[in-house]
Order: sequence, then structure tokens, then C-alpha cells
Amino acid sequence: MSQPLLEVKNLHIEFPTRRGILKAVDDVSFAIAPGEVLGVVGESGAGKSLTGAAIIGLLEPPGRIAGGQILLDGKRIDNLPYEQMRKIRGRQIGAIFQDPLTSLNPLYTVGRQLVETITTHLELSESAARDRAIKLLEEVGIPAARERVEHYPHQFSGGMRQRVVIALALAAEPKVIIADEPTTALDVSIQAQIITLLKRLCRDHGTAVMLVTHDMGVIAETADRVAVMYAGRVVEIGPVADVIHKPQHPYTVGLMGSIPEFESKRERLIQIDGAMPRLDAIPPGCAFNPRCSKVFGKCKTTRPNLMPAASSSAACWLHERSVA
Repeated sequence: MSQPLLEVKNLHIEFPTRRGILKAVDDVSFAIAPGEVLGVVGESGAGKSLTGAAIIGLLEPPGRIAGGQILLDGKRIDNLPYEQMRKIRGRQIGAIFQDPLTSLNPLYTVGRQLVETITTHLELSESAARDRAIKLLEEVGIPAARERVEHYPHQFSGGMRQRVVIALALAAEPKVIIADEPTTALDVSIQAQIITLLKRLCRDHGTAVMLVTHDMGVIAETADRVAVMYAGRVVEIGPVADVIHKPQHPYTVGLMGSIPEFESKRERLIQIDGAMPRLDAIPPGCAFNPRCSKVFGKCKTTRPNLMPAASSSAACWLHERSVA
């Protein structure tokens, strides 16, 4: 892999409560290279969105980064003052969120919002910024962009609003984009168009993308590598085709087995019994051990770190012998 644009090293995120400190993200590490899409997948509450929020400096109190580092182009950004981080957000790191209506101001035209973002981060005149806004709308596939730049968010469909949000994320030519469930609120045909758009933007601009989702179909179509999260930790990471077709962690095996296949002769889908533990009830050892069909003694006492497992890395003691 070429020199990464984004590196997350041993990230810890915690929430202080009256009953003690809850660890929401526990020792998460990964890197994303220019032009690469890293998919981050897992159940609700696994820590996917929190990791993305920490990267763009939008963790909501009382959540806080309790340890680790976040590096952008080799420079640490997790310890920057608010104003410095605000300049990086938008200019070097763009964000695409699940609901475009929460990202767009209903009182302003999309053109005004794009121009404001562009002039905030780039040294362009008002007219040059407007021309760039129109080009961005054209690039993300909005027809008649010169006319539609004067329209308000409510005059766009859900899929078109999400395209506007992507244009906003690209407005200042960021190096990294954090895309948090960017296709969840859209129907399947629009999902496919947004996925194609994200892949093309990565290829054309060399942007590094962290794609947060719970949809393995979106991951399979979009990502180059995938990180599977469970109870605040990365339990498996590797090339997307290998993780999907040859999963190495029992949790990933269960996730893949729960996806319907048109050509499969299985009468029933594989089911993972139980539920992900609450943050205040994570068991000792491997957090997945109460739900795992291959659990043995060590799994209940000692927490595994990521270790080589075929072409991926998995946090599972089943692969300890192959390491030795």
C-alpha cells in the first residue's frame, strides 16, 4: 500500500457516566491510502460512526478521545484546538452523512451553500466560486446544474439531495472523505448511482474514503478493503473479496452467512444467536465469546489482538497456531 493519507492508531473513545467510564471504541487502528475506499461494517453500536466522528472532530460531549492518534498526511490532528480543526474539516476532510436534510440548510439555495463553503476554504472570488459550484453539481450528476444551483434543498429528490451533499463534501478538494451511511436512506437504484459516483470520485481525485455502513452489499460494490467492527474493536480487516468469500473471524462468518444468495440452495440463513453486549457489560476475553460456536477456554479470559489469518487479519485465538 502506498503512503496512507489517513492513519488511525490505537484509538480509544470513552463516555464518562455516573456509573463509571464506558469504552465505546477500544484500541482501533487502520490506514487508508490515496484513492482507496475502506469499508467499515458492523452492527449498530459497534463504534463505526463514533470512529468517523472522532476523525472529523465532531465527537459529541461527553464522548472524548481517551487515547491513540489520528494522522492526516502524516500530521497528527486529534489534539488540535477547535479552530484549527474547523479549518481542516471541509478543506482537507470532507463528510457525507446519512440524511442529506440534516446537512443542508433549508433556508438557503444549494448554490449559496456551495459558494459559501468554497469561499471559506479556497481563495476564489464569488463568481469563480459560483462557476466551481456549477461544475461540482455537474460532476455529481445533477442535470441542468446552471438552473438548479438556484433551487432550495426541498426542490430536490432524496437521491439528488445526497448528490448535493457529496458536491459539498468535495467543494474544497479534500484529501479524505468520511461517508457515514451515505446510501441508507435511498432506494436501491439510487444507491447504485451513488456507489458508482463515489468510486469514480475516488479514482479521479485520488481521495481516500472511509465508508461506514451496515450494508455488506454496498461494501462489496464499493470498498477495496473492509474492517469489521464488533463491540468497539476491529475483529477482522482485509481485502474485500477475501473477507466476504473467506471470512476468518467467527463473527464475520456469521455476518456473511446471514446475507441471502440467489444461487444458494440453503433453506435457512445462518443466525448469530444473542446480541452484541452493552458497553457496560462487555465480557472478559473476546467480546464475541458468548455468541461464538467455536469458543474455547482462552477466549473467555484473554482478549485477542489482530493476527495474520490467510490474506486478512483477525482478532481470534483460532489463528494463534498459524502465527506460531
